[in-house]
Amino acid sequence: MQITIDLPDELIQHFDRDLLACEILEALVIQAYQTEKITHVEVGRILGLPSRWAVDVFLKQHNADLHYDEADLERDRTTLQQLRAKPTSSAL
Repeated sequence: MQITIDLPDELIQHFDRDLLACEILEALVIQAYQTEKITHVEVGRILGLPSRWAVDVFLKQHNADLHYDEADLERDRTTLQQLRAKPTSSAL
């Protein structure tokens, strides 16, 4: 979708016009992520980032807190316990 907006010259003078569209997209993505309108995965997909780590780096660079709550922590703990309980096969 293409949207046309009028921006005041007073604001535009602070930006590189060649990068403005990208900067606006990134700002919208950050705002949408922070207000939980989109997910971590959607951030990566919209911006074409290659991995979840690249998304983490992008969000950190823009001071956007990662959404990680107690439920996420408990899921990670359960997964870790399951991985530790699996027997490992070691070659002798």
